[in-house]
Amino acid sequence: MNRYSVNLSTVFTEVPFLERFKKAREAGFVYVECQFPYTFTIEEIEKELKQNQLSMDLINLPPGQWEKGDRGLAADPVRIEEFRKSVERGIRYANGLGVKKLHCMAGIHPDNNLEVFIENLLYAGTAMSRHEITLLIEPINPFDMPGYFLNDIHQAADIIRRVALPNVKLQFDFYHIERIYGHSLSMYQKYAELVSHVQIADHPGRQQPGTGEMNYTDILQYLSKHYRGLIGLEYNPQGTSEESFAWQKGVIS
Repeated sequence: MNRYSVNLSTVFTEVPFLERFKKAREAGFVYVECQFPYTFTIEEIEKELKQNQLSMDLINLPPGQWEKGDRGLAADPVRIEEFRKSVERGIRYANGLGVKKLHCMAGIHPDNNLEVFIENLLYAGTAMSRHEITLLIEPINPFDMPGYFLNDIHQAADIIRRVALPNVKLQFDFYHIERIYGHSLSMYQKYAELVSHVQIADHPGRQQPGTGEMNYTDILQYLSKHYRGLIGLEYNPQGTSEESFAWQKGVIS
């Protein structure tokens, strides 16, 4: 399990969030990640990490008001100050929890603006560089998240190159890229030098590898040779969470 970071926002949802850390450790994980830890205090989460000898690899910046439809703030021209406050809060949580990767969601507002997005990434990336934190952006498929500003990996790569900060990188989710383009492994190979975090789920269904049509044997064998980071398990388990890990024996030769 040392190669994988289990996402506690999507896995072990049979129990409340703070109980998922123990479940992760019992399943053999050393690393975890989650989407939005901000409902809980740094101290509450830190306690679970320490008690269960876990490390938190990745969190997202605060996305705005998720329950009211926000899916990030970074490209919104009228919420720049709110975005900057979210950066401060994200850095505070990252430092408190020992996290070195922060995913920044772009948003779905119709007035989202590319130049605003780039300026906000410059601001956030510069602020995070002082704490040795990597800022990540991720193309999300338009079927699961209609209207999301960043749904094109080619555009994401161009944005990263325009920002031109060494700590601004690509979060590559094989599920999202497969759903947008197909041929996700070839897309990964094309942009591998920009990637700092990988996540996996099968398509269709966004469940564990082996439940859909993607060739995760080839994907994971390639990653084992060419990718040195952790692989985030951001899938919705088919069956119980514990049962869902059987894919590791069936998918990887």
